[in-house]
Amino acid sequence: MNILILGSGGRESTFAWKIAQSPLCNELFIAPGNAGTGAYGKNVALKVTDFDGIKAFVLSKKIGLVLVGPEEPLVKGIHDYFLADEALKNIPVIGPKKDGAQLEGSKDFSKVFMEKYKIPTAASHTFTVETLREGLTYLKHHPMPVVLKADGLAAGKGVLICTTLEEAQEELRLMLAESKFGAASEKVVIEEFLTGIELSVFVVSDGKGYVILPSAKDYKRIGEGDTGLNTGGMGSVSPVPFADAAFLKKVEERVVIPTIKGLQAENIHYKGFIFIGLMNTNGEPQVIEYNCRMGDPETESVLPRLESDFVELLQAVANETVANYKLKISDKTAATIVIVSAGYPGEYINGKSITGLENIKESLVFHAGTELENGIIKSNGGRVLAITSLQDNMFDALQQATADAGRVYFDGANFRKDIGFDLL
Repeated sequence: MNILILGSGGRESTFAWKIAQSPLCNELFIAPGNAGTGAYGKNVALKVTDFDGIKAFVLSKKIGLVLVGPEEPLVKGIHDYFLADEALKNIPVIGPKKDGAQLEGSKDFSKVFMEKYKIPTAASHTFTVETLREGLTYLKHHPMPVVLKADGLAAGKGVLICTTLEEAQEELRLMLAESKFGAASEKVVIEEFLTGIELSVFVVSDGKGYVILPSAKDYKRIGEGDTGLNTGGMGSVSPVPFADAAFLKKVEERVVIPTIKGLQAENIHYKGFIFIGLMNTNGEPQVIEYNCRMGDPETESVLPRLESDFVELLQAVANETVANYKLKISDKTAATIVIVSAGYPGEYINGKSITGLENIKESLVFHAGTELENGIIKSNGGRVLAITSLQDNMFDALQQATADAGRVYFDGANFRKDIGFDLL
């Protein structure tokens, strides 16, 4: 079978690495891919939202399955586009249709969904520019800190934690009246601030059954000691030590099963990944958010622990036989360190030559923001590389991944040296 992956980040590099190992894959294509994905398949110069271009390519290369990495094409309806096209409708797309992608595409939709199906989450209220005055009054009576969430996709920047009433009111005004996040903040969800330890749980659904993949914890802040600005993710570990069998059983019973049943009750035939961002509050799970795809960098920690054939899992989603799929997970620990450009998550300069990759012997290197220029690998994004080590215990995995991240050089390269050490 010929397979097409849509995307260009570390997540898609990991997908490509894993799919290339399967005897079920004949030819693998990645659109647009990066400087590393070419080692596993062929890169294709297509934008992930160029649905017509993707159609032409899929038909010309006899693609048998499309795996969608990022959220944008899902929220914009690529799965619906395939189903509505006579020539494409029988080609499986792994990733939900537009209705299911609302779980990530609209924070308001996801909060209403969780309340309706009694899924534990923070108390919240949604406001628009028309109800801005009520929102400002609502904040006066709300304990601090408080969380403000832009309803739509805001490139990972639409969630603000405000510590004072003045800050919260000003940010709400900027989001609604000044369109701080464009159309994404036409609605704003004001949410209770949860305390505890964050983690992520990943579910694969075929619309009927589900499989739960390994849990992971990622590190969002740019600075060591979890300081500074939020990023797309500076590193991750899997499994999560504090997510024991008893806690994960609660997650399955209180979150996963009601989510799957809720989607079915809403007539949302969800075929793809559900990334559930959770807070462990004194041993009780609460949902922070849903995402309609795998996480990044969590994918780089989760997939190396998957010992079963990943293409078999994708086929099970396509054929709606996930309930019969036998998931085999390694007991080892995976640790991922993300190397970023100087200035990230603010402004940064691309085009820096990368050296030292050949010195990494004991870890996996997943390219993210990289490009190949005249045979030279150069930086081409904020998050440039993800270095993953799979070892018998967490200490060894963290130590190896951190040491190997230090073996890579490009001008301004930066990475956190404390990822995961809070868990030891």
